[in-house]
Amino acid sequence: MKSQTEAPSVWVRAMAEIPATAEPIGMGLRIQVSAVQTVFYILLVLIGILGNATIIFVIGEGVVKDQGGGRGSDMILVNMAFSNLMVSITRNALLVISDLGVELYSSMEWCRFLMGLWVWLRSVNVWSTFFLSAFHFQTLRRITPIAGNKGPSKILFVIFGLIWIINLLYSIPAYMFSTNGDKNATETLMLVSSTTRPLLGCVWNFPSSYSGLAYATTSMVIHESLPIVLMSFTNLGSLFTLYAHRRSVMLMQKNPEAPVIKRVPAERRAAKVILALIMLFITSWGTSIISVNYFNYNRGSSTEFLLVIARFANITFIALSPIVLAFGHRRLRAVIKALVSH
Repeated sequence: MKSQTEAPSVWVRAMAEIPATAEPIGMGLRIQVSAVQTVFYILLVLIGILGNATIIFVIGEGVVKDQGGGRGSDMILVNMAFSNLMVSITRNALLVISDLGVELYSSMEWCRFLMGLWVWLRSVNVWSTFFLSAFHFQTLRRITPIAGNKGPSKILFVIFGLIWIINLLYSIPAYMFSTNGDKNATETLMLVSSTTRPLLGCVWNFPSSYSGLAYATTSMVIHESLPIVLMSFTNLGSLFTLYAHRRSVMLMQKNPEAPVIKRVPAERRAAKVILALIMLFITSWGTSIISVNYFNYNRGSSTEFLLVIARFANITFIALSPIVLAFGHRRLRAVIKALVSH
């Protein structure tokens, strides 16, 4: 294995034999996780699975029963919760099994399938969250009287399709450039959209330093940094629009029947919930980006600590977003109150 001081070593093939005297990294690195951290992580994974499943069932049922075809924002929430749930089941639940000491190793075919699946679902999760922010911003910009409930437009379904299909295409290299390793393998490249450690023995296997660099850089820009920037702008735009609407309301006190007066309070409540969700996402995703890219570029003394941080940062949004929604979504809050009271 090349020396860690050599710049290209970060991007070379993700599976290499470790000499007996070398310090293992990635797959060979056994991160010391305390029992408390393990229990806390398992708790977060369970909350994420149960919480997002509840969102899909409760809000999804309302969308199906709505004769108008369901509100667009509710459909986006269901789509986001579904991607959260799939990430929890296909990746985070397997991490829990690994933490419990079960040694599982996959064949090359299964590793390719799983690595592609993880990248696909995680990328869909990112852009579904951004879509929620962008949709609400666009809704605030066109507050007008609505004659009945016509249901979501066809554009909504087109965007859903684009999110899933484009990210599926993006995940193809994850299928092509991954393989299975063993206990003597080390990973020299990690992606936020995949996994912060070799799971089930699956590791990256790029044929050259340049292809690994290209894919990792593309991932960092398109699926890691760009969504945070876009979410920040759309949420700032939403807050500015609400401020402008509030001023217009103050000038229209003599006309309480105006539609803008009716809708702004509800939109303000929705904006607070969405803002909390996006801030939670930015904090979680941003922390993971910093930690994983420290591993990729630096490999300093803080690597082990930051990989633990990245591990918890990856699950934070998935686990806590249902709790945030429970405070802000009327139907979801009513169902939870009914369950608690009984």
